[in-house]
Amino acid sequence: QVQLVDSGGGLVQTGGSLRLSCAASGRMFSLYTMGWFRQAPGKEREFVAAIRWRVDMTFYANSVKGRFTISRDNAKNTVYLQMNNLKPEDTAVYYCAAKYGDVSATRASEYDYWGQGTQVTVSS
Repeated sequence: QVQLVDSGGGLVQTGGSLRLSCAASGRMFSLYTMGWFRQAPGKEREFVAAIRWRVDMTFYANSVKGRFTISRDNAKNTVYLQMNNLKPEDTAVYYCAAKYGDVSATRASEYDYWGQGTQVTVSS
């Protein structure tokens, strides 16, 4: 029911910022919990952040808390990930994901809809 297109990745130096966007085609976007995950070479896909739909509740991995902010604009069917104070260890392919319902899902296996991924590279 949902198609996701994520974008906004790029090359940035340590301490810089990027904003990732994820555009969804579903007409009932507001009914989905939205998440961001990342995957570095040789590593499992890692939870980054999520936002629920019933209320604007957000939660984050400890590794990004205080630096990253997830937000959504239901009128535009878009979710964002603002990334500040980037570090080399943030380098990964970032994926947006959708899960139907208002849930606190932090595992990749819980999400059914995925974007194609956007590369974020942070140089030291």
